[in-house]
Amino acid sequence: MFQEEAVKSWISNVIKPEQYEKYMENGKDFIDDEEIWKKLRANRNPEPQKIRDIIAKSLELERLEPNETAALLHVEDEQLWQEIFDAAGKIKEKVYGRRVVTFAPLYVSNYCVNDCDYCGYRVSNDKVKRKKLAFDELKEEVKALVEQGQKRLIMVYGEHPASDAKFIAETLKVTYDTKVGNGEIRRVNVNAAPMSVEELELLRDIGIGTYQVFQETYHHETYKRLHRGLKANYQWRLYSLHRAQEAGVDDVAIGALFGLYDWRFEVMALLFHAIDLEKRFDGVGPHTISFPRLEPAVGTPFYEKQKEYLVSDEDFMKLVAVIRLSVPYTGMILTAREPADVREKILPLGVTQLDFGTNIGVGSYSKGAFNPEKQQFLINDSRSLDEGIRWLASKGRIASFCTAGYRCGRTGNYFMDVAKSGKVHHLCMPNAILTFKEYLLDFASAETKKVGEELIKNELEAIKHPELKKTVAEYLERIEKGERDLYV
Repeated sequence: MFQEEAVKSWISNVIKPEQYEKYMENGKDFIDDEEIWKKLRANRNPEPQKIRDIIAKSLELERLEPNETAALLHVEDEQLWQEIFDAAGKIKEKVYGRRVVTFAPLYVSNYCVNDCDYCGYRVSNDKVKRKKLAFDELKEEVKALVEQGQKRLIMVYGEHPASDAKFIAETLKVTYDTKVGNGEIRRVNVNAAPMSVEELELLRDIGIGTYQVFQETYHHETYKRLHRGLKANYQWRLYSLHRAQEAGVDDVAIGALFGLYDWRFEVMALLFHAIDLEKRFDGVGPHTISFPRLEPAVGTPFYEKQKEYLVSDEDFMKLVAVIRLSVPYTGMILTAREPADVREKILPLGVTQLDFGTNIGVGSYSKGAFNPEKQQFLINDSRSLDEGIRWLASKGRIASFCTAGYRCGRTGNYFMDVAKSGKVHHLCMPNAILTFKEYLLDFASAETKKVGEELIKNELEAIKHPELKKTVAEYLERIEKGERDLYV
């Protein structure tokens, strides 16, 4: 696709040290490995009352300090863990209500210049079939997703000149412009390589949703050992979301790949990342936090060799709950990497976003096929969007396709202020009801529609403000008559 010399030339111009060095203090980044370990050691064997005081602070929607998170990570008493789990669920309900946002990932290109030990897309992996979607192929993928009923996507790109910022910008345009009957994609988030401020300004002007860059592991030595290529520059990646905020992309997302290093360390580092973003950008931290676990990938033996740091289901529940308490107002994403039974256990611990109908093979949605040779890793929950929505409804949770907040400017600082005050669901639950109604009319199976209509009836009744309830009821009638994209 690209001549070797052209790729080398592109690589040599990607990293701009002056764009991250200015955020460092005395030449150091905000992750101090020894400081994290010191705090973890200092907070072993916490007193039960200390833990309950920390829980109470979280329930007031206050972000925890590192020593407090470190104490939670060292709880051993089962009763205290149950109290932490219960608090995680209460915090989510307090901030986000009973709604769960649904989305789908769309992999656009799996070309990559990096050679990361754990990744199926690494450049040395000759078992992966490389593919970049042409614009007509992208339209077909988007149509297939719209026909499922999807309204939100996270579009994923490898780090390569084939999928540079200009290409990403064009794919966003194509995606937003693709309509199928009453269906359309209304929010496109992007998971891509770190970019310069100038490139991020380009995506901002196109209408990027949330910009998602995971550090993978925050432990410096482990990061250095596992990464080769552009991704080997720890600080260029670490400060990618600082540059996004600087460029005016005010919804950013962090995450760690659990299984590369000690899970307690990674939870602490995620908190330090949130703290530094809030410090630099007027209280605006991460819009979402993700916590994927390492999974096998075709042609990638790393998973089989990596036994020391793999995270058990029990510890996974703990780390999710501690993240929820540590940053109580931030969205949390649980992906289809996890099997359905694990997602059922984790859902009550503060999860706000789930993907369904997921296919991560490049070009696979329109063909209706799973092709592991085009995938970055293996997924474990293959339920369709309709099945996922019906499952959520059975748990008393309404699937939300709402994107009104973004189009009304409820992003960045505005979103954080509303989230920290616990008022997100007051704005978003009515719109969740309306978008859910759209889905039921346009895409749902008869079984899901039956369960869903009962859920809408209950949620409408739960709206306390008389005028708001009246407006939502009127909008539901208008949607029944054929109108779409109504929101308050």
